[in-house]
Amino acid sequence: MLPYDVEPLARRAAIGDSQALEGLLHAIRPEVLRRCGRFLPNREDAEDAAQEVLLHVAQKIGTFEGRSLFSTWLHTVIANDARQKYRELKRRAAERSALHEAAIYRADPHTTSVIVGSRLNLLEALEHLERDHPALVAPLVYRDLCQMDYAEVAERTGLPLGTVKSRLHAGRKYVRQWMRANA
Repeated sequence: MLPYDVEPLARRAAIGDSQALEGLLHAIRPEVLRRCGRFLPNREDAEDAAQEVLLHVAQKIGTFEGRSLFSTWLHTVIANDARQKYRELKRRAAERSALHEAAIYRADPHTTSVIVGSRLNLLEALEHLERDHPALVAPLVYRDLCQMDYAEVAERTGLPLGTVKSRLHAGRKYVRQWMRANA
């Protein structure tokens, strides 16, 4: 959970206060790392993604307009950067495999631990969901991975609450079916 004082820091940072930005980045770092860890099973990968998030926050804080909570804005950055890190790792592993080099994970991550395997399976399922039904991804990521409440998801996506719930239900169903079929 983000410290209570990040909202005013974010508003000040958004208008160019460099001290506020420094304080904001320091205050959000632990939560950013924790959230990235929900997406990426390897601690080093989560730390890399967290650094990317902090860099993006520093670069893009001027786009935060304060119409929604900073935490909502931040969760979007975290979700996008963590998923991008996963895609990058997957692409690199495929390239290395094609070159007969060592893969990023020496052991099969699907069998290393139930938690790691489940996270990797979930990320794979999200990749397929994004390809097949892109409108279902954002509600699922925001609600289930970023742990936003329904109202925040509706606000962030610009969708009515009923539509968010419907898409979330459909997204969860798709992911469950994909994971069962690929277990």
